Amino acid sequence: MSDSPSTATPSLGAKLAAEGFGTFLLVFGGVGTALFASNHFTDPGANSAVYVAVALAFGLTVVVGAYAFGPISGGHFNPAVTLGVAAAGRIAWKDVAPYIVAQVVGGVIGSTLLVLVGMFGPDGWLTGAQDAGFASNGWDAHSPGGFGMAAAMIIEVILTGFFLLVILGTTHPQRGTRFAGLAIGLTLTLIHLISIPVDNTSVNPARSIAAAIYGGGESLAQLWVFLVFPIVGALLAGFAYRALFDGARKD
Repeated sequence: MSDSPSTATPSLGAKLAAEGFGTFLLVFGGVGTALFASNHFTDPGANSAVYVAVALAFGLTVVVGAYAFGPISGGHFNPAVTLGVAAAGRIAWKDVAPYIVAQVVGGVIGSTLLVLVGMFGPDGWLTGAQDAGFASNGWDAHSPGGFGMAAAMIIEVILTGFFLLVILGTTHPQRGTRFAGLAIGLTLTLIHLISIPVDNTSVNPARSIAAAIYGGGESLAQLWVFLVFPIVGALLAGFAYRALFDGARKD
């Protein structure tokens, strides 16, 4: 007897589509807020309220995406999360590469559509946004607070690792909570509140790629930090969670 539609396991194709749509939503909502709802990335002197708006935008997109697409794919929307979840034994390693491709494609589609919208904006808006980095991650002159490369490396490892610990804890098969999506979204909001001034917050290589390809120049030159160090933090957290919290009980 075949499974009913309500209990059938989603196909890999369905999971990849969910990851693509979820990452699209994350980039379009989060980066879009940074570009459209504030002048922080195009004009000097924006006040700190923009940090709260952008942090909430990223957190809210994850909450929405987690409940809309999480039951299909797990709701990663982030290559670092996928690698960390695989390190913790939650998904098969063979699915990691397809997930990452879907996430990167979804993110790039999101930023491309932001460019399309910007093409019909005020005169000079799109050029100004791109010259300012298109909400890309960065350090030194490209850090909102003027922090250096080492600061970006350290904070990306710490905060991505912390993010993975929250994800793995709230979605645990036995100890998880139905409010996992909310907890994860609020955690991402907190992460942005902490680290936007440091490096404009990555913790997500797909988000960083999506913005940097339109930020050009120095944004692309600095991209490697936001590919490597979120992944390092996620893998450390994934392996650590499995060793510390998922070990067999010994009486």
